[in-house]
Amino acid sequence: MIRCHLARLMGEHKLRIADVARETGLSRNTITLLYKETAQKVDLDAIEQLCLLFDCNVGDLFELTQNKKNKE
Repeated sequence: MIRCHLARLMGEHKLRIADVARETGLSRNTITLLYKETAQKVDLDAIEQLCLLFDCNVGDLFELTQNKKNKE
């Protein structure tokens, strides 16, 4: 399972979805899906824009975690 830490990063920077949309040019829908961790796929440009905004690496934004299926 891939976890997205956008909500945490937004909280640390005190940004709302509208703020991130305005700063990155990404759609509110894209940001909302990542924020709620319901996105099924993400465009590389979106990842790049978020990393530039938060001055972070891809690994700071996304994390691969073990789920029950992978452990068995």
